[in-house]
Amino acid sequence: MSKTLVAYFSASGTTANVAKNLAKASGADLYEIKPETPYTRDDLNWQDKNSRSSVEMRDKSSRPALADNNANIAGCDTIFVGFPVWWYVAPTIINTFLETYDFSGKKIVLFATSGGSGFGKAVAGLKPSAPGAEIVEGEILNGNPSPAKLKAFAEEFV
Repeated sequence: MSKTLVAYFSASGTTANVAKNLAKASGADLYEIKPETPYTRDDLNWQDKNSRSSVEMRDKSSRPALADNNANIAGCDTIFVGFPVWWYVAPTIINTFLETYDFSGKKIVLFATSGGSGFGKAVAGLKPSAPGAEIVEGEILNGNPSPAKLKAFAEEFV
């Protein structure tokens, strides 16, 4: 069996809950993608064009710094990468994460939480950040998916 990692970024805890349950249901290791400077409530105000998240998302070259680079991806074949959908794409910290490691020859399966949109152009926006990796659009996993649902989701890609 291949070694699997669930890596996730969560601004409000919603994606964290799904990621933790996915790791548990699939027997994968878990890694939190944390920004060096945590996001505040004001930073996440998408209605404020000057909020940190709005500024980052307008600038496609924005790469928020990571708190650490300790993800153990070397022995993994499949990495599930989870995030909240922001502006129909992945937050730019996901690009930072992908650009920090060598994902050559690995499968990256995306999962996300969203207040109403789908993945949008998330795959296209992330592919350049992980050259040599296969990036697959997984699922939007809103609510509280059952362990059976999460296990089936993981088994589809591993």
